[in-house]
Amino acid sequence: MFDWLYPRNCLHCGTSSPEALPHFCWDCLSDTPKVDPPFCVCCGDPVAGDVQHDYLCFACSREPPAFDRARSAVRYEGAVGAALRDLKYKKAVWIARDLSALLFACVRAEYSDLEFDCVSAVPLHPVRRRERGFNQSALLGTALARRMRQPFAGTAGRRIRPTTTQTGLTAPQRAANVCGAFRVGLFSRLDGKRILLVDDVMTTGATVNACANALKKGGAATVHVVTVARG
Repeated sequence: MFDWLYPRNCLHCGTSSPEALPHFCWDCLSDTPKVDPPFCVCCGDPVAGDVQHDYLCFACSREPPAFDRARSAVRYEGAVGAALRDLKYKKAVWIARDLSALLFACVRAEYSDLEFDCVSAVPLHPVRRRERGFNQSALLGTALARRMRQPFAGTAGRRIRPTTTQTGLTAPQRAANVCGAFRVGLFSRLDGKRILLVDDVMTTGATVNACANALKKGGAATVHVVTVARG
């Protein structure tokens, strides 16, 4: 009845009343490449070829990241990639609920051996937050926490300086851009917490690494990262 009153269409192909998720049909979801093994056991960066052992990428072996592990549900392509851009740049906030289902599936598949005390999200600088009107990572984190039946700690850290967009920057430039950009408040209660950190897209991991570093300095015991897409 609700579909008749308020018709739903797949965001990517326009199929009426999609069944996979409220705004995605099965065909568009299946056409979006998943992040399947083999990938780096630490940062989750996919590697081409046949790897029969635990693989650690060059970047993680050279300088271990602050986060304990990072995993992503899909590649930043196809229907999900377009939906993430709509969420971030076109204020399509209703998509967050669908995308949180992908996050939840990723957590169940990759972190089934772990327990978390809370879910947190990568913060935006207040200036960027006012310009955009919302924090897309916080929307995703809130929806994921609800599915996991875990408390949402908001953006446990805070962004203390604005940074330029990471788009188009090299890996070293991305790391320099966000270095020291996050801090945990003096009264944040993170001591011993096992945190699941949520973001929308992970490319080189510079942003989530800088945020995880701040959370660890603030007392967090572990910080595991989950993102919708891998760039």
